[in-house]
Amino acid sequence: MARAQTVKLEPYAAPGFPGDNVKRLPPSPARPVRKIEVPRQSAWSVSLVDKALPWLLPLVLLGLWYLGVERGWLSEQVLPPPVYVYQTLSDLVTSGDLWLNTSASLQRVVVGFTLGAFTGVALGLAMGLSRTVEDYLLPTFNALVQIPVLGWLPFALLLFGIGETLKYVLIAKAALVPITLCTLQAFRQAPKGLLEVGRAYGFSPRQSVTSIVLPAAIPTLFTGLRLGFTKAWLSLVVVELVASSEGLGYLIVYGRQLFQLDLVMAAVVVVGALGLLIDRGFDYAEKRLNRGRPTVGGQLS
Repeated sequence: MARAQTVKLEPYAAPGFPGDNVKRLPPSPARPVRKIEVPRQSAWSVSLVDKALPWLLPLVLLGLWYLGVERGWLSEQVLPPPVYVYQTLSDLVTSGDLWLNTSASLQRVVVGFTLGAFTGVALGLAMGLSRTVEDYLLPTFNALVQIPVLGWLPFALLLFGIGETLKYVLIAKAALVPITLCTLQAFRQAPKGLLEVGRAYGFSPRQSVTSIVLPAAIPTLFTGLRLGFTKAWLSLVVVELVASSEGLGYLIVYGRQLFQLDLVMAAVVVVGALGLLIDRGFDYAEKRLNRGRPTVGGQLS
């Protein structure tokens, strides 16, 4: 019987490239790591830049206003120079007229906003805690709120006359809408997990509302109050433009009738500055209330 021959396989070498002639390339020299130095900014400089950025656009607009009047691009009869507006504002402060009209406007907006806030919270609370009340009231409420403040003015004049009651009612109506809707939303998005924990511990519906729903609804309620005050402030100027003998809106109408546009611009600046300060105050208080609040929502069943 023939023996099986053992065949020894030679290592394969590609033709033309014998394995003995293959040379390895030397390793590439190590390159030194380049360090890029990033200029560091101090915390106070970053904070200063952040605070200065919002003032950039107003300063640019003020500069364009000044150049437009000085170069003759805008007529002084159409837009008075900033210097005239500043002088008129200084005269209003010196004579005490500014404080008299500002206090009258603030009194109206505070009274109207308070009425609208109480009514709006009551309506939103009733609709948020009862589906039946929501089904009856919400469709009619959504239809009535589409009518602007000036649309209610003729009807309100017949009911309340031209006195202060008219202004309070119209301002309250403007504040009522966002406060009611935000209150309804606040009581509809209670934390689901906390509600389940309350049911597991045997909480009654009243305990669930007072201990779980109401604390979680505070941030949204505060947002509604902030929006309501903004709407009340805007409607205040509209109401005073129509029927008033004092106030910031009255100054605007008075300046327009006498064609004193510097007085009109001074009153507009005061209205914008007061509105900005009030809004910043609400924004600061809202951020403090929302700090550490849960964001998970659910529904109160």
